[in-house]
Amino acid sequence: MGGRRRRVWTLRVALALVALCELLAPVLVLLAIYQPSHFAFGTNLVLVFLFDVFERLVACRLNVATPTLRGLDSFADSVFYLAALFAAWYLRAQALQEHYAALLVLAGLELARYVFDPVKFRCAASYHMWSSKLWGIALFVGCFAWLALGISGVAVALAIYIGIVADIEGLAIAVILQQWKNDVPTFVHALQLRAAILNRQ
Repeated sequence: MGGRRRRVWTLRVALALVALCELLAPVLVLLAIYQPSHFAFGTNLVLVFLFDVFERLVACRLNVATPTLRGLDSFADSVFYLAALFAAWYLRAQALQEHYAALLVLAGLELARYVFDPVKFRCAASYHMWSSKLWGIALFVGCFAWLALGISGVAVALAIYIGIVADIEGLAIAVILQQWKNDVPTFVHALQLRAAILNRQ
């Protein structure tokens, strides 16, 4: 009973951290519109990054990292960084012009992923690829550079292009897999899974 209670409590903590990340998204938007501050942006971003890291550590270490929790975590991340993109556009739209083409490609790939997996597998992707984890770090660095430091150079470009690579890999995994599977680190692992299934047939 104690183990079950601890698991339930841990799951609640993880869900609360995911909710906090999502709730900080409108805070970022309101800051951009009414009270832009490098310090406030930086604090907001660091909090979300720490909440996200801590939530994943708790969920994995105590074995509550269910597909549902991971899906909610991915959704919360998407909402927050869309808010960060809005803040960047609202405050410095002109500086975004050099990234418009790459951002459109990234947006198209993101949309394709949100559509393709549910159509093929009847549920959302939950691969947790290594490239996605790298993208999460790059997004934090890029947004921090842009909003907290006022720099829109290499860090921002890297965040966009790493995102494009991660989305291409995610689509490739969805095409390779014959049935839904969570936790597929790379497209190589997807190929190995497909080969294993074919060998059993």
